[in-house]
Amino acid sequence: MSAAAAEETWPAPRENPDLVGHTAAETVLLDAFLSNRLPHAWLICGPRGIGKATLAYRFARFVLARKPDTAADAGGLFGESLAPGKPETLELGADNPVFRRVVAGAHADLRTVERSNDSKTGKLRSVIVVEDVRGIGEFLSLTPAEGGWRVVIVDAADDMNRNAANAVLKVLEEPPPRALLLLVSHNPGRLLPTIRSRCRRLVLNALAEEAVGALLARYCPGQSETDRGILVRLAEGSIGRGLSMAEIGGVELYQDLLGLLETLPQLDVAALHRMGDRVGKAGAEEAFRTVTDLLRLWLSRLILFGARGDAGKDTGLAPGERALMQRLTGAGDLDRWLQVWEKINDLLARADGANMDRKQMALNVFLALENAARA
Repeated sequence: MSAAAAEETWPAPRENPDLVGHTAAETVLLDAFLSNRLPHAWLICGPRGIGKATLAYRFARFVLARKPDTAADAGGLFGESLAPGKPETLELGADNPVFRRVVAGAHADLRTVERSNDSKTGKLRSVIVVEDVRGIGEFLSLTPAEGGWRVVIVDAADDMNRNAANAVLKVLEEPPPRALLLLVSHNPGRLLPTIRSRCRRLVLNALAEEAVGALLARYCPGQSETDRGILVRLAEGSIGRGLSMAEIGGVELYQDLLGLLETLPQLDVAALHRMGDRVGKAGAEEAFRTVTDLLRLWLSRLILFGARGDAGKDTGLAPGERALMQRLTGAGDLDRWLQVWEKINDLLARADGANMDRKQMALNVFLALENAARA
């Protein structure tokens, strides 16, 4: 078998039988279910790409595989489908019929809500609209087709626009029995306070660097150890981010980004436009997101470096990076970098979900950096 044929593909959350690094969160869900006092709505939150949706589907499969407690004489609180003894995890084997139906999107008691394609443009919408969530109240109110539970997964709840959020809120206010809503959230602060208050919050932490490194080695075996080490640091505990960067050449992007930053306080105009063209062209949405994420990460590390000076471990990930940080923070004035960090975050937050020119947005971000370097 060739190396290419042997390489594994990172599975989508609904297809992934493995959960890495979230044993404590899994135990919380399992204990809540076995207590027979399961909250009807959960807000599963944490950084993007760490396994939140994977955990949501894992829990949904576990719940859907259990029968209602109408068979007390069958030997268990949850009926015949529960193996003897208390289960220790939420794991359901990939050969289980429930697992296979969930993967195929064919389980009658599970509904998933994600961003949909716009029928007019054929493109993926930037938000979850009310049409995407319409009918989930009625769905949850129906008698479960397989006699157990009805489950709705919203991935990600942050993507809901105001009308969609209000529609979900109505369901949360009057939840039907044996209904379970699992809301995946990268940034719960963007949700309505009334939604947050009606959900049990479950916070997942970023993965350990060792876990990210092992997963990158498994799914990107062609990466050199040096590049993998850089990706692990840049991923910040998110295997989703690490794999995405590996796919689009994140190490090269980061090195190009540093090359451009090294021309500060007088940016190389030609290099700046090349970067803008690279992230602004059609189909380069992921590259734009990666570059802006890397830039925000680099700025936060620059500010931390300036605050502690040469103390602590080496900050640089690539040759020349530490010298660049020393030069830009040499005057000791960190306020201007804090201000530009806030300005860039504000610019990108306003651009998020809007149909804006990505190249122009990238130019604006780098010009803000140039102004700060000249101050």
